[in-house]
Amino acid sequence: MVTDVAARGFAVQSKGGAGPVTEADRAADAYLKRELPGIVSAAWLSEETADDPSRLAAARVWIVDPLDGTREFTQRIPEYAVAVALVEDGAPILGVVHNPASGDTFWAARGGGAFKNGRPIRVAEGNALLASRSEVGKGEFAPFTAAWDLRSVGSIALKLALVAAGEAAATLSRGPKHEWDVCAGALIVEEAGGRVSDAFGAPLAFNQPFPKVPGVLAGAPAAYARALTQLRTVGPSERMRELAR
Repeated sequence: MVTDVAARGFAVQSKGGAGPVTEADRAADAYLKRELPGIVSAAWLSEETADDPSRLAAARVWIVDPLDGTREFTQRIPEYAVAVALVEDGAPILGVVHNPASGDTFWAARGGGAFKNGRPIRVAEGNALLASRSEVGKGEFAPFTAAWDLRSVGSIALKLALVAAGEAAATLSRGPKHEWDVCAGALIVEEAGGRVSDAFGAPLAFNQPFPKVPGVLAGAPAAYARALTQLRTVGPSERMRELAR
């Protein structure tokens, strides 16, 4: 579906400060909203669907980003992903991240391990730190360049999946992220033996009234601990003030 839209061309619209949106975002959202409740009946939270507050009373909710990394998609950079998570009582129990450009699918179920294209994956220690292009461009990763091998990658869901697969040691964001950006990838990292938290080291909670988390940090255990120590010294970005409003 996403690759079909990419192949035939598409118009790009703006959601204002929320970034670009394309036919691929909306088509993927419509397809997933139609199909997923038939697999498991649950409430719905998605980037491309108006929020329904009734989800807050639901024990289970699908949390979906139909196309994370839309900016990369519009620029034909193959670093975007479809991210799907099933959350129960505030915690993900199933997470899937699929990169339509590469065909790679990462997934995990709570207590069942993590997989890439059907093969088990594990986090790996090292010095590679995955970062958002836009956040690097804003100078938010300047304090990390001396200590880490910094690599820019698009979708945060994809960055989390790559960390889970041992293709980098850690990833982080010093600013707020939507729940749908990180929910699926967070479970995959945890099931691959890694650690995940917000940018302050606190556990992530999902299906909240305001569906944003105060940044994210994920990595292999030692890399996670090293990055968290640096984050506590450097502090969050100015963008975190959004959560105090």
